[in-house]
Amino acid sequence: MEITNGIFKAAGNIYQNNKGSLLRTIIYTIGHFLIAIIVLMLVADVSFMIALTDAIVEPIANSIWYFILDKWWASKSKN
Repeated sequence: MEITNGIFKAAGNIYQNNKGSLLRTIIYTIGHFLIAIIVLMLVADVSFMIALTDAIVEPIANSIWYFILDKWWASKSKN
């Protein structure tokens, strides 16, 4: 029970300290999923399932990069 409370408290702290960045990252990622599926199906003429797989894996990597970039950017704009 104590471990569970600690995990929820830590998650809450992460959320509170990164609210803006997390929201922007989630919106960016959802948009990226949709764009990647559409582009792959139209340009590469692949099936929906292949497009979906690629559209999930690649944007996750991009969303991590975006989160890091956004945190760096926000830290520089405060100065």
